[in-house]
Amino acid sequence: MVGKGSLNHNSREFYASNVDPNRSHLNIEFCCEDIRNVYHELFDEAQERFNAKQTRNDRRIEDYYEKICSSKQEKPFHEIVLQIGNKDDTGIHTELAETAKQCLTEYAKGFQARNPTLRVFWSHLHMDEATPHVHIDFVPYITGSKRSMDTRVSLKQALAQLGFKGGTRSATEWNQWAQSEKQVLAEIMQEHGIEWEQLGTHEEHLSVLDYKKQERAKEVRALDTTIAEKQTRIDEIEQTLQSVQQQVVDLDKIENVSVKKTLLSDKVTLPRSDFENLLSAAKQYVVYRRQDDRLQGLLDAANDKIKQLEGVIGELKQKVSKLVSKLSNIEFWHSQELNEVKSESREVHRENLMLKHEQKGLMNLLQRYGIDPAKERIREHERDER
Repeated sequence: MVGKGSLNHNSREFYASNVDPNRSHLNIEFCCEDIRNVYHELFDEAQERFNAKQTRNDRRIEDYYEKICSSKQEKPFHEIVLQIGNKDDTGIHTELAETAKQCLTEYAKGFQARNPTLRVFWSHLHMDEATPHVHIDFVPYITGSKRSMDTRVSLKQALAQLGFKGGTRSATEWNQWAQSEKQVLAEIMQEHGIEWEQLGTHEEHLSVLDYKKQERAKEVRALDTTIAEKQTRIDEIEQTLQSVQQQVVDLDKIENVSVKKTLLSDKVTLPRSDFENLLSAAKQYVVYRRQDDRLQGLLDAANDKIKQLEGVIGELKQKVSKLVSKLSNIEFWHSQELNEVKSESREVHRENLMLKHEQKGLMNLLQRYGIDPAKERIREHERDER
């Protein structure tokens, strides 16, 4: 995962013993920038701001790149190296080498967007060694620093800004970030049909051997299924042929029938075996013709029945359509009438409340003048009886 960061080797300024120069033209260069230019791009303005605040010349920074190169705390750049599987799985001469190349290419192209605080300046995919692999060299930096320059080199802080903060001795910022990058590559591999196998050594290994076995097993199962289907079809055809052969007349025998004309007559004579062949052929022809006529009759009857049913179905559809339309109208008018009844009911209820209110007012008025409505009704009833 961690590379030594030999830029001349990565760009093939020189060839190591494990490199095949005849394949170097297959390498891919994603990025190739002068690291000094990258340092100027990232840190020149911060360097000027820092120097402007200094009152002592010995505290000024003249060349930030040289300062980092001589630093015991930081490195001028870092490198990661990633490959999938090994020379037996995805070696340059295996059938999965191209797939591994595609996965690594997709990974490398998305690296900078995933890691904005790791400025990539050198990135190469090598296809001229035993296994396809990618080198990515980057400068880790942070902004808004309160110490020294406000924009400066810091691997620990750059990874922290990406969300990776150190914990235990094994769960360092780098290890957490590396694990995350491996997961990204594993997801890319998954999209290309390669699974990430984690071995019992607790070290992640991107193996494709099981994938190859799995794919071959699928192909074998598919072939077995195809063979079984073809064999079933062959058996059906053979059964059909046997059935037909039992019924079909031997045409060669009929063609070889020898006919002899009798003397003093228009009749002909032929051997008994030929006569039997002709008789058998005639009988079978009659049978086939009758069967053909019968099947044609059944087919015609079926077509007539289908046409008849289509007509009935058409009539039923029209009736259903009319009933649906009629039902919709009934539902509409029923809804209208129901709304009117509800409206009238609300009006009656309102009038009833008003009458009760008026009645209560009249009762109060009569009681105020000492008139008892009940007694008055009794008196009126007695007067009516007289």
